[in-house]
Amino acid sequence: MSAASLPPSPRLLPEIVSQAAEIQALRRDIHAHPELCFEEVRTSDLVAERLRAWGIEVHRGLGTTGVVGVIEGLPGPRAIGLRADMDALPVTERNQFAHASRHAGKMHACGHDGHTAMLLAAARHLASHRDSFAGRVVLVFQPAEEGGGGAREMMKDGLFERFPMDAIFGMHNWPGMPAGTFAIKDGPCFASSNEFHIRIVGKGCHAAMPHFGIDPVPVACQLVQAFQTILTRNLRPVETGVISVTMIQAGEATNVVPDHVTLQGTVRTFTLDTLDLIERRMREMTEQLCAAFGATAEFEFSRNYPPTVNHTHETEFVREVMKEVVGAEHVQAFEPTMGAEDFSFFLQGKPGAYFVIGNGDGTHREGGHGLGPCTLHNPSYDFNDQLIPLGASLWVRLAQRWLAQP
Repeated sequence: MSAASLPPSPRLLPEIVSQAAEIQALRRDIHAHPELCFEEVRTSDLVAERLRAWGIEVHRGLGTTGVVGVIEGLPGPRAIGLRADMDALPVTERNQFAHASRHAGKMHACGHDGHTAMLLAAARHLASHRDSFAGRVVLVFQPAEEGGGGAREMMKDGLFERFPMDAIFGMHNWPGMPAGTFAIKDGPCFASSNEFHIRIVGKGCHAAMPHFGIDPVPVACQLVQAFQTILTRNLRPVETGVISVTMIQAGEATNVVPDHVTLQGTVRTFTLDTLDLIERRMREMTEQLCAAFGATAEFEFSRNYPPTVNHTHETEFVREVMKEVVGAEHVQAFEPTMGAEDFSFFLQGKPGAYFVIGNGDGTHREGGHGLGPCTLHNPSYDFNDQLIPLGASLWVRLAQRWLAQP
């Protein structure tokens, strides 16, 4: 693996390039043994073993299965946090190459195996070049990004108190964006993730005699349509929000009006003010519309992940380091996505930024891959191993530049 395998001519660290095959093998081993949120025992054991082998101070147990490595450089007052997530998804892999998942129903379909590998490669280099920076690098190997809120749990276990840092940074691979490129954006870049569960209770009866009951089905139909008016008539037109009713469940027989209907779905926003408005209006509409039909309602709204909001100074700092590594022409402005990311919790506690590295168009996949596209959360996905020396080189340069600030 070499710089020549990437479209641009990035400034890769030669030592990282020379070790890339070893880290690739490690990445593929992690891919073959995926573990779901808070179950990353084998993965965290592997990470901790490698860190210790490279002379890095290791701490276990934060967020249940999280691993923290600490690398002390020359004496210096500053500290930087670098984060990689470790968990897999409950997806059955369709790939059949040698490193495909060996555990049915579990798969690294989001590239967390690659994120872990890139940070391990950077950790190895930083540990063997402690005279290249002054201060402390905190390596955060986080569990349970996929719905478990592992970042929040590591914070509850004292991540920032036990390992003080001035800022924290995270990186995600991005399929469809050319390999050899990065993208970043100031402000909101990933949306909040929230779920709702609504139970509309009417009065069941014979379908031939609906006047004896209170039919919750037309109430549910009107409510689904009414929710969309929150976005078109309550939000300012320049604000962004998504309300998706993804599950409707009712009835057991065709000749029976059911006594209840359940609605479930998600809400995504880039700001908490927008989220507050949507939740309030959804609750009001549910209660008042149901009452107008003589039905009652139970409304539950769960806030899972807040929006991921990059800090201005840290965003611009990363952008400049990206330019050093791949050139300004290969640094893009990230287009915000309504997907969610629990790195958002870290950014509520510390300054920092979250950014993406291009994973390519999927042509990197070896023979035996599934027929589906190489997109996130797809059973035919695979991380692009060509990114390992590039991502690791960026991590090293970012740590060195950040710690060198006056």
